[in-house]
Amino acid sequence: MTYCVGLKLNRGLVFMSDTRTNAGVDNISTFKKMHTWELPGERVITLLTAGNLATTQAVISILDERGKAPEDRNPSLLETSSMFQAAGLVGQVLKDIISANANVGQKAASTFNASIIMGGQIKGMPPRLFLIYPEGNFVEASEDTPFFQIGETKYGKPILVRAYDPDMKFEDAIKLLLVSFDSTVKSNLSVALPFDVMTYETDQMSVFREERITEENSYYQAISNNWSEALREAFASLPNFSFGEKDD
Repeated sequence: MTYCVGLKLNRGLVFMSDTRTNAGVDNISTFKKMHTWELPGERVITLLTAGNLATTQAVISILDERGKAPEDRNPSLLETSSMFQAAGLVGQVLKDIISANANVGQKAASTFNASIIMGGQIKGMPPRLFLIYPEGNFVEASEDTPFFQIGETKYGKPILVRAYDPDMKFEDAIKLLLVSFDSTVKSNLSVALPFDVMTYETDQMSVFREERITEENSYYQAISNNWSEALREAFASLPNFSFGEKDD
C-alpha cells in the first residue's frame, strides 16, 4: 500500500508521497513514487503513483522514454498542448498496461490496478491537478475538492478536511501534510518514511522546492511529538460525559 497527496493552493501545488511498498509483512521495500518532468520556462508535470508496483513502474518508464527519445515523443508529456491532454495521455498509458497484463476478466485486471495523481502547469495556462483511475478516466481538482489522495487515505483525511485553507503558505501546507502522513503511519504498517515532498509555485515553470523527509528529520519528529501532545490536551479539555439519572 502507499499514501500520496496532491494539494492545490492559491499559490500553487504541493505533493507528498511515502516510499513503502510491500507484498506481505516479510517483503518490504522502498521505492520512489513521485516523478517529475520539467522543461524550465515551459512546463512542470508531477505524478504520484499508488497500486501495483510493476504497473506504475511501467507507466513511468514509458512516459520517461517518450520524453528522452525525440523519435518516440509522439505522444509525450513534454509536447502535450494542455494539462487536460497530459492527463488523457497518462490515463491511456495506464489503461493499456493494465489491459496488457490482465489475462481474463475484471478480477485478473484488478491485480495490476494502479491510481495516479497528476499535477502541474503548462505556460500560458493555470496549474491543474487530476486524479487518474485504473480505467484511464480522470477527474480534476476544484474548489469543492481541492486535494486528492491515493493509497491508504482514510487515516490522514480528517486533518486535511478540517485544516485545509487555499490561502495557506507552502510551509503550512507541508506541516498539514506531515500531520496527515504521521497519522497514517501510526495507523497502518503499509505506509512509512521517508516522505518525498515537492512544491510548485504558480507561473514559475520550474520546481520550487523538492526534498526527502526521513525519520531522523528534526522537524518531522517535532510535528509527530507535538501533535500527539496537542491531541491529548485537546481531549482532556473536552467536557466530561455524565450519565443521566436513572428513572425510579
